[in-house]
Amino acid sequence: MAAVEYLPHYTYEDYKQWEGKWELIYGVPYAMAPAPMIEHQRISNKIARILDEVLEKCENCVALLPVDWKISDDTVVQPDNLVYCGEIENAQYLTKAPQVIFEVISPSTAIKDANLKFELYEREGVRYYVLVYPHDKVAKVFRWQSGKYVKMCDCFQEVVTFDIDECSFDFDFSKVW
Repeated sequence: MAAVEYLPHYTYEDYKQWEGKWELIYGVPYAMAPAPMIEHQRISNKIARILDEVLEKCENCVALLPVDWKISDDTVVQPDNLVYCGEIENAQYLTKAPQVIFEVISPSTAIKDANLKFELYEREGVRYYVLVYPHDKVAKVFRWQSGKYVKMCDCFQEVVTFDIDECSFDFDFSKVW
């Protein structure tokens, strides 16, 4: 038998009881500790500010910092930055896929963000997934097409248009670094 069969399988009810910051992916808990480094937070704050500004006139979309996105009873994630369009139906957590997700990559989260979350967000149909690498000062932008992510570009100083039905917007990556 595979060792995975012997691991506990947690649910959202378990998740709600935990102290500290966690994500739950396919029943497996992931501690969000230690707290993100200062550079990670600085970049995430800049992304939030830029998103807030470019979406200012959009009445249907909002930029959010980490909030729970409950995908299923055994999967709850907290993207670093996201754009959500449409009515938020639940005050505790999101229930539908965001249109755009930015994950600021830390050494402790790199494998999870670039692989596990990549596949999860792709499966859930998140239209754009952006992996932001502070150390390299590059962002890798992926667009969801025909059920798969296709890499659009590696960005340092570029401006990328995020074409979402509700509010298309230009994002200037030169302002992130």
